[in-house]
Amino acid sequence: MNQKQQAPEQLPKSATGKDDSPKFGRLLIVLFFAVALIVFITFATEAYYSN
Repeated sequence: MNQKQQAPEQLPKSATGKDDSPKFGRLLIVLFFAVALIVFITFATEAYYSN
């Protein structure tokens, strides 16, 4: 029973360690493009309404 209790505790640590890194990198990329899109919309709107 002790081995069964220890194995699930170790597996989520290794699984979360492997899964969090790609998701975190993907999240940073998505956030960067979202901010870039907002900046682009802001400058485009300013250029459109300034004429």
